Amino acid sequence: MFEQAFRNIDDVLRKEAGCTTELDYTEQTSWLLFLKYLDGLEQDKATEAKLVGKKYQKAQTGDDLRDFVILKLFPYLHGFKQKASGPNTIEYKIGEIFGEIKNKIQSGYNLREIIDHIDELRFRSQAEKHELSHLYEAKIRNMGNAGRNGGEYYTPRPLIRAMVQVVKPKIGQRIYDGACGSAGFLCESFDYLKSKKRNLTTKDLTTLQSRTFYGKEKKSLAYVIAIMNMILHGIEAPNIIHTNTLTENLADIQEKDRYEIVLANPPFGGKERKEVQQNFPIRTGETAFLFLQHFIKMLKAGGRGGMVIKNTFLSNTDNASVSLRKLLLESCNLHTVLDCPGGTFQGAGVKTVVLFFEKGAPTRKIWFYQLDPGRSLGKTNPLNDRDLSEFVKLQKTFSDSPKSWTVDIKSIDPPSYDLSVKNPNGSEVIAHRSPQEIMDEIAALDAESGKVLGNIRVLL
Repeated sequence: MFEQAFRNIDDVLRKEAGCTTELDYTEQTSWLLFLKYLDGLEQDKATEAKLVGKKYQKAQTGDDLRDFVILKLFPYLHGFKQKASGPNTIEYKIGEIFGEIKNKIQSGYNLREIIDHIDELRFRSQAEKHELSHLYEAKIRNMGNAGRNGGEYYTPRPLIRAMVQVVKPKIGQRIYDGACGSAGFLCESFDYLKSKKRNLTTKDLTTLQSRTFYGKEKKSLAYVIAIMNMILHGIEAPNIIHTNTLTENLADIQEKDRYEIVLANPPFGGKERKEVQQNFPIRTGETAFLFLQHFIKMLKAGGRGGMVIKNTFLSNTDNASVSLRKLLLESCNLHTVLDCPGGTFQGAGVKTVVLFFEKGAPTRKIWFYQLDPGRSLGKTNPLNDRDLSEFVKLQKTFSDSPKSWTVDIKSIDPPSYDLSVKNPNGSEVIAHRSPQEIMDEIAALDAESGKVLGNIRVLL
C-alpha cells in the first residue's frame, strides 16, 4: 500500500546534497513522518471534540507551517516542551524531537516533493499503521546494515523476539530498556503482550499505553527513531527519556524507580569518562559493564532480565570483569547463557552472548546454548526466527542437547568466576564464508564507498 511512497521519498533524498547516508535518510523521513502523524492525531482529536459538543483548538500544523520549516516550524514545535504538562505527554515528545533534529533538506523543491509523498501515507487504521511499522522497521534495518555507527541502533529482531519469549513479560509488569536505541525491545514486547491475550480489556489497553514500556536513550537520532517506531507500533505517547542513563548514580536509585523486566542490548566497546564511572561500585570504562550494573540495580526483587554483551565478558581476567561476574552470580540467578555466532550483528565485528537472569537469589546452575544456524551469517543471510526456535523450545525445560548443557555453579572457579562457553558435547565448528560471499560483500562495500565519494564530489 505505502511501499512505493517510501521508495519515492528515498529517491528524492538521494538527490539532496545534505543527505549522504542511510542514517540521514532515516532521520529526515522520521521527522516528516512525525509531522504527518501529528496532523492525523489533530484531526482525530477535533472529531472527538465535535462528537461530545466541545470546541477543539487545533494546533498550528499543516501547510501553513510546512512553508516555514527552517525558520518557523522547528522553533514553534520545540516550544511545545515548555508548554507540556509533563514528560510523558505527546506535547513534550514533540518539543524534544524538534529541539534535537535538524532539517537537512536544503532544496525547497525536494522538500515539497517529499511532503507530497508523505501526504500519501495514512495513520487512520490499524492495518495502515501495521504496514507503516513494517516499512519503518525495514528502514531501521537498512540503516543498521549500513555499518559504522548505523549498527548502534539496530538489534536483529529475531534475537529480540527470542529474548522476549524467554523473559516472558506479563501485562501489568513494567518493561525497561536504559539503552533503547530504536526501541526494538519495547516494540517487540508490545507485540508479544498483545498476542498473548486475545481479548484485551480497556484496562489492559490503558496499562499497555501508559504504564508498561520505559526507555532511555542518549543519542538524538536514536531518540527520534525510537519515538517514531513506538508510535507506529501503536503506542501514542512513548515513555522514552532523552538522557545519558549512565550519569545516574546507582546509590540514588530507590524501590519506586525499579522495574519487573529489563531487556536491552547496550552499546559495547565504548568508553565512559572518569566522572561517569564514579556512579558505579565497580568502576570501569567499558560502557556495557556499567550498564549491566545499572540493570541489576534497576530490577525489582524477583525481576527478570535479558541483556546482550560481548562474549569476552565471560572470561576476561581484569578486576572489573571478575568483580562484575561475582556480583551477577551472587545477586542474581543467571539461569541461561545464549552464545551467539559471529555475524549475528552486522558490522559489529565481535561475538556476543545473551545473559538471562532473575534478581534476588544466587546462581545455582547455568544452562548454556550454543547457537549454530548451520551457515555463515551476513548482510544477505541474516539471523531468522527459525534459527532460534530450538533455543526457545529447549530453554523452557533447560534440556541438554548437542548444542546445550548445564554447568553447576560449584564447578566454577571462585577466584576468577570464569564462565567461558565450552561445549562438552562436541568441538566448536568454525563456519567459514564461501569465496563468493566474501566477494559479494567486498563488491557491496565498494559500491557504498563509491556512492559516498560521489556525494562528496557534489559538495566540492
